[in-house]
Amino acid sequence: MQKLTYKDSGVDIDEGNAFVENIKPYVKATYNQQVIGGIGSFAGAYALQSGFKDPVLLAATDGVGTKLKLAIESDTLESVGIDLVGMCVNDLICSFASPMFFLDYYASAKLDKNRATQVIKGIAKGCEIAKCALIGGETAEMPGMYHGKDFDLAGFAVGIGEKADLYKSSKIQCGDILIAFPSSGIHSNGYSLVRKILFENLGMNFGDIFCGKPLIETLLVPTRIYVDIYQKIKDKVYALAHITGGGIVENLPRVLPAGLGAQIDKKLIKILPIFDILKENVEESESYRVFNMGVGMISVVPKENVSFVLANTDGYLIGEVIAYDHGVELI
Repeated sequence: MQKLTYKDSGVDIDEGNAFVENIKPYVKATYNQQVIGGIGSFAGAYALQSGFKDPVLLAATDGVGTKLKLAIESDTLESVGIDLVGMCVNDLICSFASPMFFLDYYASAKLDKNRATQVIKGIAKGCEIAKCALIGGETAEMPGMYHGKDFDLAGFAVGIGEKADLYKSSKIQCGDILIAFPSSGIHSNGYSLVRKILFENLGMNFGDIFCGKPLIETLLVPTRIYVDIYQKIKDKVYALAHITGGGIVENLPRVLPAGLGAQIDKKLIKILPIFDILKENVEESESYRVFNMGVGMISVVPKENVSFVLANTDGYLIGEVIAYDHGVELI
């Protein structure tokens, strides 16, 4: 009987080794002085920064969802790596944590080192934007679990913050101001509904021109990373809410103390054109519950700090904190 190799089962060790060589320059570009060692260890090592009075570590994990399907079908792979980082680090900063390092998990039916390199290149670019180091990851070939060119991604981010800052939201009171920071697009939530509306119901195609460019380009604009804004305003705000799945109406209440809610004027929201076409095909309440509607992050700001936040960011006013037991009131 012929003896089999791992490659006969669909797993190519040599391709994996070549992939590691491919990604080394992109990974090393994210390193800072806290990174210890290099690629190839069993675990990534990172030295904690000094200067914290009572430091705590915070962690966040996420994926990209069915936006991956559009990236795979259009063979546009780099941008979803930025999405992966953005979805994780944007959650971290909502707990007043500065991102330190990131790890990724990439699983496919059959590893193609060139396609996988594009994904990791995007992850490294996202890490550079987020000012964190890519210190490790895992690549898995799983024939039988995945098929064709399909792959999946997961990301893991760790940050550091002051323990006292975890409780800043307790300072929130009626009259505090809500400042919105624009999203870059749909980000990484709601794509199952996006695909159903645009491609099934409306019969659109990737190449259809939308706002002067192919539709797929708008759909694959990567998630905006808000770390630079956070670093400018972290001492001026009481809370930050990352507007992901659940939209404004479900994410903003997560940072508000009991008995307080938010009143938001819909006319003030700078809705992006892609959401105009999407919300025409769903109930308005559903659109605000699924999509970010052009708002990727919301800060809760005491009145005395509003001018600073507006002057140092691209944020704009959308409402205020009110006495309200039902979350968000859209007017």
